[in-house]
Amino acid sequence: MKVKKWLAMLLAVVMVLSLAACGTQSSPQTDDTTRVFTDSVGREVEVPVQIDKVALSGPMAQIVLFALCPDKLVGVSNAWSKEAQEYLDEKYFNMPQIGQLYGGKGELNLETLLQSGAQVVIDVGEPKGSIKEDMDSLQQQTGIPFIHITADTESYPAAYRMLGDLLNMKDEAQTLAAYCEKIYDRTVSIAGSVEKANVLYVTGDAGQNVIASGSYHAEILDLLTNNLAVVDDPSSKGTGNEVSMEQILTWNPDVVVFAPESIYATVQDDAAWQSVTAIKNGAYYEVPFGPYNWMGFPPSVQRYLGMMWLSKVLYPDATVQYDLFDDVHEYYELFYHCDLTRAQYDALVANSLGK
Repeated sequence: MKVKKWLAMLLAVVMVLSLAACGTQSSPQTDDTTRVFTDSVGREVEVPVQIDKVALSGPMAQIVLFALCPDKLVGVSNAWSKEAQEYLDEKYFNMPQIGQLYGGKGELNLETLLQSGAQVVIDVGEPKGSIKEDMDSLQQQTGIPFIHITADTESYPAAYRMLGDLLNMKDEAQTLAAYCEKIYDRTVSIAGSVEKANVLYVTGDAGQNVIASGSYHAEILDLLTNNLAVVDDPSSKGTGNEVSMEQILTWNPDVVVFAPESIYATVQDDAAWQSVTAIKNGAYYEVPFGPYNWMGFPPSVQRYLGMMWLSKVLYPDATVQYDLFDDVHEYYELFYHCDLTRAQYDALVANSLGK
C-alpha cells in the first residue's frame, strides 16, 4: 500500500488510540526539552534533546541502527531471520514488528508504531523522490518526528555521524564511522591498484538474473570489478535483471558470484554453465550469508563485509596484508555486538573462498 493511501488509515488509528486513552493519566515525560535537527534532505525537525526510544522505517535502517543503538529500538522493521539467531543476543528476538514505509514485505504497522512510545522514526538509505512530502505528512499525522538520513556505500561515515548527533551518541557513532572509512578507503585503494576482473553477480532460482552495472545494488561490484552486466534498464530491485543463458554465455565472465539460495551448488554439473569460463576454471563463489547477505539485499551497511570479502577473493596479491577473519570479526563485534568464533566464520565462508 502506498504512503498516500494509508494516511487516511493513520488518522483513524490515531483517533481510536486517542479515544482509548481518554480518562487515563499519561506518564509524565522525563525530559521534554527539544531542539531543531536538520536531516539529510534539509528538513528542520523538532526532536527531543534526549532520545531513548527509536522506531525504524525499514530494514536498511534496522541494520544501521542496530549497530549504534540496539537498546533504544522500540521494535524491528521485519523479524530477524533464523540465521540471525546464531549471532545476535536473544533479547532482541521478540521485539514488536513495525513494518516498513517503502516497498518490501509489508507496510508500516501504524498501530504498533503509535503504541511503541517512539520519540522519533528514522529512515536510512536512498531518498525517494517524495521523501520530504512523505516525512512531513507522517510527522503531522502521528505527532512523531520523522527523520531521513541519506546513506550509500561511500557516505555511511557521514550518516553515522549525523545519527550520533541526533541520538546524543557521538562517540559510539564515531567508532562506527571510522571503521566504515577505513574499509571504504582501503577498498578504493585496492580497486585503483589492480586490473579489474570481468565479473557477473547472478541471482534467482534459475541463475538467470544479474545485478546490472549502474544499479544501486551494484555499487560494490562497480567499484571493484568490470561488471559485465550492462543492460538498457538496470533494475532497482535486489532480484536484478532477468537475462537469457545465451546472454550469459556471450558475456562469458572470468568470475561468477552467486547470490545465496541461487544455483551455486548445481552449476558444476550443468552443461550450459560448464561452457562459461568462470565455471570451467572453478572461479565461482557463493556470497556469504549471516545474518544478512554480505553484498547487500537489503543494500545496507553490511556491504562493507562484501567489500572486504570480494577484494580478498578477486585480488589476493593486493590484499595479502589483510586477514579477512580479523576484519570480519571486528565488523561482527561493532555492528552485531557478536564475538564471532573461528568456527562460525569458517561456516560463513565455506563456499566463498575458492575450491
